[in-house]
Amino acid sequence: MPSERPPTIDPTAAARWEHAAPAASPWLHEEVGRRMEERLEWIKRAPGAWADWEPVRGGLQAHQRVVQRYPQARVHVVEPQPARAAVAREKLAGAWWKRLAGAGKVDFGPVAPGSMQMVWSNMQLHTSADPQAVMKQWHEALAVDGFLMFSCLGPDTLRELRALYADLGWPPPGHEFTDMHDWGDMLVHGGFAEPVMDMERIQLAFATPERLLAELRELGANLHPGRFPALRGRGWHARLLQEMDRRLRGPDGQITLTFEVVYGHALKPAPRAKVGERTSVSVDDMRSMLRGGRT
Repeated sequence: MPSERPPTIDPTAAARWEHAAPAASPWLHEEVGRRMEERLEWIKRAPGAWADWEPVRGGLQAHQRVVQRYPQARVHVVEPQPARAAVAREKLAGAWWKRLAGAGKVDFGPVAPGSMQMVWSNMQLHTSADPQAVMKQWHEALAVDGFLMFSCLGPDTLRELRALYADLGWPPPGHEFTDMHDWGDMLVHGGFAEPVMDMERIQLAFATPERLLAELRELGANLHPGRFPALRGRGWHARLLQEMDRRLRGPDGQITLTFEVVYGHALKPAPRAKVGERTSVSVDDMRSMLRGGRT
């Protein structure tokens, strides 16, 4: 059931990572953001206003690509953590004369309900201990007929490293990532319509195990409840490097890791009243239903 997902994220560890994540955009996030931005070619209607959910981690360059695609749109940035919010303001606020002119204007802070025609979230959802609560925020931010674009990691991510840890009898190196079909079910459960899910696998090659571990530290932390319960010593670290070098290095001399990337797109439909002996409909929902009927 969608309410049981994700089963292997420790909420305390997820909250700790949310606070501790570096205020920088990892290379992989930028690359995924570039690929997701290209998918906007499929969308014929340009949003008049759109929100970027946590762009500092999601990709500042990817954010600018979307800005360039919709230069007249109003932009809203959602960055809950103060350190990353400060970076977002520094990097994304734009020139003062653009702010006065209104073109490319960037707002910060909470999003007014029903005020966005697009919500953009790049490489965020897989680290959330309560993804349905995040989807609820997205749904509330969108206007009727607005759309969601998001990406996240899928279950084949780090399959080489997972197999290595299993062979050595160690706990998993990371939590299990949700399948794209389950994301689609969650979207429908959260009130979205016409979800379209897609996935691809990206393989990254590293010259040394040290460089591989440095990249993984930038991407995230191990949120699995069954992870090692304490710090490990130098001997364990040396063995990890040795085993990665011995088991994961390919014929080309590179150490390769797989990352499965899931892309999702969905619409916010007009609300429907639940029919019963007594039916209550909010004024805003009634207005939306009436507008939908006229069109």
